Amino acid sequence: EREMELYMLPEGCISSILSLTSPRDACRLSAVASNFRSAADSDGVWETFLPSDYRLIISRAVDSSSLDFSSKKELYLHLCDSPLLIDGGKLSFWLEKQTGKKCYMIAPRDLFIVWSDTPTYWNWISHPDSRFSEVAELLSVCWLEIRGRIKTSMLSPNTIYAAYLVYKFAATPYGFDHHPTELSIGTSSGKIQTRTVILDPERGHRQPVHFRIRHGRLLRGRLNYPMRLEASAARECETQESHRKERQDGWMEVELGEFYSETGEDGELEMSVMEVKGGNWKGGLIVQGIEIRPQRGK
Repeated sequence: EREMELYMLPEGCISSILSLTSPRDACRLSAVASNFRSAADSDGVWETFLPSDYRLIISRAVDSSSLDFSSKKELYLHLCDSPLLIDGGKLSFWLEKQTGKKCYMIAPRDLFIVWSDTPTYWNWISHPDSRFSEVAELLSVCWLEIRGRIKTSMLSPNTIYAAYLVYKFAATPYGFDHHPTELSIGTSSGKIQTRTVILDPERGHRQPVHFRIRHGRLLRGRLNYPMRLEASAARECETQESHRKERQDGWMEVELGEFYSETGEDGELEMSVMEVKGGNWKGGLIVQGIEIRPQRGK
């Protein structure tokens, strides 16, 4: 009897109820009955699932011509499935489908990368699998430092976010299979989280690389003895293996840490990737960007 009373509610009342649920729930309930379907597809419901500032974000798009949709539901699903380039292509924006939370990836051109303007150390190339026009390819450095920032006001409030370095390796990477890379996340006024991880997914399968100077030129060669991390450092890196994985798009990602976005917070989230203590030369890293997205289930 109560179920019948719910079905008999006016469509406007059903829409108001559905707007208090989630995008996932609205899609499920649309299959229950025809009046549910009409309410669940209404612009009033999906307007509440879109971020309150979605119009402002869309106005920053590199190409907004592809965002002309007949309904708010179509726009929502498009923003979930097709990341939007904004701010001159320096930032990628999309929505998490289940919750409507905001997600971003910072392009490498908008990251602070030490020596990135020196062709001897870094190369800027196009990549067919990247959402940005350029990616940063590391040729050879002994000091790896990558930093990114994003305003906390751009994130969805009351949400646990995680940041990830999104990267690949070139055909012959070196220097990342024995020396841990330090990852950090935090705000200038808050606590900084740090962890270490081995970036190379095939560490230990390659011989380390050494360098020598001959006639003023830097030459690369193979060492004829194995290098090993200290036992304590090796154990620490092993505990972080779960933070690195291969993505469905073919790139690798490693989690830099978590951050809780509070309502009304106005500051900057700072992230870094550094390997400056080993003193070894390294190369073959291809950086697509730093991604910031909600932690699922949190």
